[in-house]
Parts: sequence; structure tokens; C-alpha cells
Amino acid sequence: MDDSDPHPLTAARRARGLSQTALAARVRQAATRRGLRSGCDRPRIRKWERGVVPDADSQLYLAEALGLPPDSAAMPWPQWLHTTPDGVVLLTPHSAVPALREALTPVERRTFLTLSGAGLTGLASQWASAPSAAALDATAGPPETGENLVGLLRDSVDRLTAAGPAHDQHTTRLLAAHLNTITDLLENDGHHPATLQRLHSLAADLAHTLAWRHFDRGAHPIAARYWMAALHNTHALRDTDRSAGLISDLAYQAAWRNDHTLAQDLLTHALTRVRHPAARSLLHLRLARSLAASPTPARTSALRALHAAEHDLNRAGADRPAWCTWMSEADLAVDTGQTLLDLGDTRPARRLLTQGEHLLPATRDKTRGIFLAYQAANHLAHHDIEPAAHAAMAALHLARRIHAPRCEQLVQRLTPAFRPYAHHHAVGRLLSLHQ
Repeated sequence: MDDSDPHPLTAARRARGLSQTALAARVRQAATRRGLRSGCDRPRIRKWERGVVPDADSQLYLAEALGLPPDSAAMPWPQWLHTTPDGVVLLTPHSAVPALREALTPVERRTFLTLSGAGLTGLASQWASAPSAAALDATAGPPETGENLVGLLRDSVDRLTAAGPAHDQHTTRLLAAHLNTITDLLENDGHHPATLQRLHSLAADLAHTLAWRHFDRGAHPIAARYWMAALHNTHALRDTDRSAGLISDLAYQAAWRNDHTLAQDLLTHALTRVRHPAARSLLHLRLARSLAASPTPARTSALRALHAAEHDLNRAGADRPAWCTWMSEADLAVDTGQTLLDLGDTRPARRLLTQGEHLLPATRDKTRGIFLAYQAANHLAHHDIEPAAHAAMAALHLARRIHAPRCEQLVQRLTPAFRPYAHHHAVGRLLSLHQ
């Protein structure tokens, strides 16, 4: 392998700042701690990095030497080498399958679940500095018989995804099973470029869908792993705009969990490579929201990001990437309103939140529920208690009707602010809904 496509052991070693000699010393130390001996030295590390497969004991020592849990080496060599000590899979030309395997690992088989902000920022930084490469040539050579199976999988995934949120409990398991099958197919080399492209695309779509489903029910570490798996597959497709969008989803999750430093770091990296105006608008809007919601709001930077979001959306045509076709004037109005609300500009915030809710198409009920929750927060900021309670109840009823737990959680976050007004009839009704 050349230096632009290093062996996974080389990449893992370099990511930890280790020379071949230093890694060999750590392997010997791992054996000594077990009362055993290892003859590992620099030439042996070099052989492993050139394709020789270590025996099972040596792989166990390597896992410890690299700071990974012992059960990491239970995965096939060299797939397990892609994972860093905090569970982030390094971005390499062959990391799509390991990232998918990491996301699909059952919770009960995990040694750890927590992901560090430093690990996520490191992944985003690695992506931002990754060299550009030619896209897969989907026209080279004749199609292969596997195309039929990929088509069947795509049709099944589309039907399962369209089944509606009331069936999420069942369809989520089926979608994960489909993703496992697609991962098995990707693991087999020699696919026609068109088939490989469709497999990576389907893997990215599935992982993206599963990320949002786990996020909606509060399973944040699992959601993050699915977002990262989608990122590895869009990176394999050389789709930088969608990769940037996935990093911005990780930033959205960080902001939701009030880690605005992480959110801003991730969005800053994502904005270095995103190109389509609609995608840039979305990322700038998310950055503005995070800057305004920080413990110390960055007013000037937030307003500058809002201006950039509006400018980019105004120059975005109808031909948009599929993953952000929903980005609209309604989203711009509501998120601008919420940003201004966090900055203390409550009057224009109220106007924009109302405007955005009216602009939203009827097909986006989940987003409407979130918008209504934002309206409730805005009314509360003005001490307009009755309208706040009515907006919150509307959001809560909608969230429960369409099975949107994240929207319901937004309303629940407002409960402490409503309690002092429990004597209001509408507030009393709202609070009774939470009991």
C-alpha cells in the first residue's frame, strides 16, 4: 500500500502518534502483563503493516497496545483496527464497512458507548483535510447480477421507510437487518463500480435514517455511530456536500445536548467543504442557532451566520441535494426566530416564528410540532401565558398523534417554566397531560 492508502494498522498507529518501535514495545508490555512473552519488534510490526496477519494472541496484545478493549479483536482482522479508543472509526479508503459494523454492534456486546467530543471533532477535522478523489465510475464495464438484489433491497427500504412513525418499532429492526445485509455485500470485494456506488448510497441512506430514529428516542451514542457510518459511506462516494450535512447532523445532536462548543467545532469543519447553497444555508443556520444558545451568546457571529444562511438560501435553485430538499423559507424563518429569541430579540422572533409555522407545508407535521414548541417558548418569554399553553398543548397533541418523541421532549422541557402559572386554566390542562 502507498502512503495515501495506508494499512489500517499503520493508520491506527499514526493516529496515536506511535512509531513502529514504540508500538512493538507496547505489544511486549501487554504480553508481560499476562505473564507471557512476545518477540514483537519493529520488523514484525512492519510485516503486519504489509499484509501479514498476526496470530490471535498478538492481535489481543495489539488491541491493548492501541488502547482498545480486548473484545475489539474478536472482529475480523484488520477491521477492528479502524476504531479509536473512544469508539470513533478513522476515515480511510476502506473504513465504510468497519464503521457500519461498529454502528450495528448490539448494545449488550459493547464495552463502551460514550463518544468523546474530541473524537468527533477529530473525525470532522480528518474529513475536512482529506484529499479530494475521483468519484466512482458507475459506467465502467457491464452490470453484474448483484444489481438485481441491490434493487430489491432499495425497494424494500423505501417501503419500510414510508410505513410511517406508528410502525417505527418494527420497521427499525427490519431496516437494521437490511443494513447488515448491505454491509455483508460491501465486505465482498470485486463489485462492478455501479453496484458498489449503489451499495454505498443505500448504506448511507439507511444509516442516516437509523441515526435520526435513535436520536428521536434519545439513544444518542447509537445515533452518533449511525451518523458516522453514513459519513464513511458518503466519503467513499466522494459526496462532500452530503458528508458535510452528516457532520452538521452530529452538530445538531451536540447542540440538542447543550454541547455548543462541540456543535460549533463540527459545523466549522463542515463549512470548509460544503458547496451547494441550500446545504450551506442549512449549516449556517445551525451554526447561528448554536452561537446564540451558548452560555455566553456570540451575538455578532450569530447574526453574521443568519445573514449567510439567508443569502445562500436566496441563491439556491430548485435543483438541490436530496438530503436537504426540505430546506425552505419556513425553516429559515423559524430558526432565525429561535436564534433571535435566544439573543433576547423577542418581538421580531415572535413574528418570524409565526410566519414560519404558516409557511410550513402540511406534509411536515413533525417539524410543525417543533415549531409550535418554539412558539410556546416565545410566548413564555413575553409572559403571554395562555397562548404559550395553547401552543404547547397543540405541539404535545401533534407529537403524540404522529409518534414524535423528540417533539414531545421539547414541550416537556418547558414544564418547569409553566408550573408557576398552574392556576391558569390552560396551563392546568397542559400540566395534567404530563401526569
